[in-house]
Amino acid sequence: MNQLLQNDLNQLDAILEKTKQQGLSYTHQLNTRPTSTRATITKKDTLNPEGLGALGALEAFNERLEPLMVASSGPRYWGFVTGGSTPGAIVGDWLATVYDQNTQSENGNGDNSAKIELETIQLLLDLLELPKEYLGGFVTGATMSNFTALAVGRQWLGKQKGIDIAKEGVTPNLKVLTATPHSSALKSLALLGMGSNNFIKIKVVEGNREAIDPVDLEQKIMALEGAPFILISSGGTVNTVDFDDFEAISKLREKYAFWWHIDAAFGGFAACSPSHKHLLKGWEGADSITVDCHKWLNVPYESAVFFIKEKHRKLQVETFQNSNAPYLGDPLENFTYLNFLPENSRRLKALPAWFSLMAYGKNGYRDIVENNIQNALQLGAFVETNPLFEILAPVRLNTVCFSLAGTENQENVNIFLKKLNDTGKVFMTPTVYNGKKGIRAAFVNWRTSAHDIVEVTQLMETLAKA
Repeated sequence: MNQLLQNDLNQLDAILEKTKQQGLSYTHQLNTRPTSTRATITKKDTLNPEGLGALGALEAFNERLEPLMVASSGPRYWGFVTGGSTPGAIVGDWLATVYDQNTQSENGNGDNSAKIELETIQLLLDLLELPKEYLGGFVTGATMSNFTALAVGRQWLGKQKGIDIAKEGVTPNLKVLTATPHSSALKSLALLGMGSNNFIKIKVVEGNREAIDPVDLEQKIMALEGAPFILISSGGTVNTVDFDDFEAISKLREKYAFWWHIDAAFGGFAACSPSHKHLLKGWEGADSITVDCHKWLNVPYESAVFFIKEKHRKLQVETFQNSNAPYLGDPLENFTYLNFLPENSRRLKALPAWFSLMAYGKNGYRDIVENNIQNALQLGAFVETNPLFEILAPVRLNTVCFSLAGTENQENVNIFLKKLNDTGKVFMTPTVYNGKKGIRAAFVNWRTSAHDIVEVTQLMETLAKA
């Protein structure tokens, strides 16, 4: 064995202890660690021939690279839709690394870790109050979840035309209908060869809404004259967390044939809140659903799940099966994720989610979700009552979409946001909504408190006045 490897193995306890202490230091400093940084590095392009050993590498990391790390898992990182990592999730993630499974088969030769993933999917279905008739799996994020679901939808679409797209390739004139899709769904259409611009846009409901207008949807369906299509609907749009009317869509399903996909990357967790679960009423009728775990479930990146109705198992296998690997057996008899999703090599991503779900249960996630909703309402109330700011859309769940007050200040929105982010006290992201430059704050972190909102709003007011 290489001598450095042997040395590291001999002192593994000390190495992991030092690493643990550094991790604890980071988590204990999350309230004060900057949410942005101007640190930069000169990139190295040569490798040390002898190596530094694990502790030497840790020292080199701390000298050069550690200053690049911002408090993205902390309570005031409100950019994008970024969750943190619960203590339970950290335990699961560390152990996923230690056990280092390639999670595929439920009853495989040498690895049955897929049993943990399948159990975790059942726990998530229970948390989100979805029926057990969905088959699910873990992927890297909403993009791959949308990709996986829409790939099976594409296969369904081809079958309606008598084509096996997985084997014969993409055919023209595949119809997709949507209103306000997330960029990851459009990216998935591009990856699937269907075209990110190749969709029929549905009108939204009037009155500062982003949700599908069911009347226009039916008109667009009728114009297809019976042609099959995919409908991409939203379980929480990214700017204003608007929800499509799933009950109305369910009624249309009784009249027309289409593949119904719901992108509920973070909005799906509204199911955890007794006062907001009505937003998802009817979503159990969808053929496929995207849910992100590294958002409101608060597990480390990269983690998301897809849910696809089990009745589509054959279509799913046709889409993803390893057709040139006979040693894998009959994909419908011997379940393996190899034949049900894109990746052939997979980390045990389910373990952090399993630990966090087991650690905090339904009540814990109800409290996280409802606390973040209160965070959003608190910031929204500040914006609505402060003459320096303008609310751009109602606070429907856990995001606040706002701008500086007055059309004359549109030129200053991005300047203001940069100054705000440069303080390192908070991080938010720019957006454009209804033609106006805006700012979006998204609340999904389990640590965020009312005190954080007060601290940030005071800073916002000071900078806006300046």
